[in-house]
Amino acid sequence: MPTSKLASEWSLLQNQYDSYEKYSLLIKLSSIGVLSTSHFTNHLSLFVLFLLLILWLQDAIWKTFQARIDIRLLQLEDYLSNEHALENRDGFAFQFNSLYAQNRPGNVGLLKEYLGQSFRPTVAFPHIVLVTLLSFYLIFIR
Repeated sequence: MPTSKLASEWSLLQNQYDSYEKYSLLIKLSSIGVLSTSHFTNHLSLFVLFLLLILWLQDAIWKTFQARIDIRLLQLEDYLSNEHALENRDGFAFQFNSLYAQNRPGNVGLLKEYLGQSFRPTVAFPHIVLVTLLSFYLIFIR
């Protein structure tokens, strides 16, 4: 039964999608921890700023992976809710990587995806606040 395989794939990907959200939160908390530790140990520097920017980009990359899962989840939900005709390739279960490989952007496209994700409000907060605070400190207070 193709429908039960699609439901199995949906369940697996939904669990992955949720775990990506948890790890994104851990990246954000790590950024807060890095800035807090640097502040309390009086080691605020340009190095810490770069570290915060790297964590921000890492969060964007992580959320890009999550967005790819989201695309497939929406396809699966459409198939499962409408008992969609399974005549085309994306209607078969367990095709996540094959479908992505067919539409994978080049290196420039990947970088655009990552940067685009980095400015989404759910990714940018709290990174933009932390980077702004440290930049303000390094420019005006130090």
